[in-house]
Amino acid sequence: MTGVAREFFAVEGRKLSYLDFGGPGAPLLVLHGHYNEASAFAPLAEALTPQWRVIALDQRGHGASDRAKSYERDDYVADVAAFHQHLEVGPVAVLGHSLGGVNAYQYAGRYPDQVSALIVEDIGAVVDVDWSFTTSLPRHAPSRDALAAALGAAAPYLECSLRQSEDGWGFSFDIDDTVASQKALSGDHWTDWISVSCPTLLIRGTRSDELAAGHAREMIARRDGQARLIELPAGHVVHHDAQAQFAAAVRAFLSGSS
Repeated sequence: MTGVAREFFAVEGRKLSYLDFGGPGAPLLVLHGHYNEASAFAPLAEALTPQWRVIALDQRGHGASDRAKSYERDDYVADVAAFHQHLEVGPVAVLGHSLGGVNAYQYAGRYPDQVSALIVEDIGAVVDVDWSFTTSLPRHAPSRDALAAALGAAAPYLECSLRQSEDGWGFSFDIDDTVASQKALSGDHWTDWISVSCPTLLIRGTRSDELAAGHAREMIARRDGQARLIELPAGHVVHHDAQAQFAAAVRAFLSGSS
């Protein structure tokens, strides 16, 4: 996309970065999942323009944002609050995938006057992360092609985070930091989910290995008519596997909730 701007701001001495995809539309704050960064949502930003201006954060330890000493739940939510405050755009719609989905609904639950609509992509109110995939990731490879080959079927989902360094090719996230973040993500977050008061869309991949169908339905039932569920033919990364359908679902929901 043309007109995409890479921006930075500081939080407690750390640098956080984000991509502003621009356009005249209403802002939509977007939060990626583990192994990813803001650029993963470029196709969604293009699909939603000009009605919506996607502004996507590289969350702590990801992309062009600095690594951090801590990856606890409150740390991530504080970053989202600082990001939103930095933008000076007033109450906004927020979308988050996986890690970003929990961050999004925790922010919406704790700052109800700041979030006008919420979209959560394929993550539950109770999370039990298996970090064995993370610890199995190659730490270095001699070339981008070699790293992609080592990743196998996972390569298309991580390609935005592949980076060259002095040691060869690796990732824009630290593997040990990611494990710490995944451990902190695991837990029962029902209180935050139920605290959300704005219109909410939960998007689940029908082949998801993260969000079970029954749990997704319980999440909707416990929100007393304030949330609805859409299931799309995809795995855990719905915005990648069902790109056009995901964008259409987001657009329709935002149009109805604005």
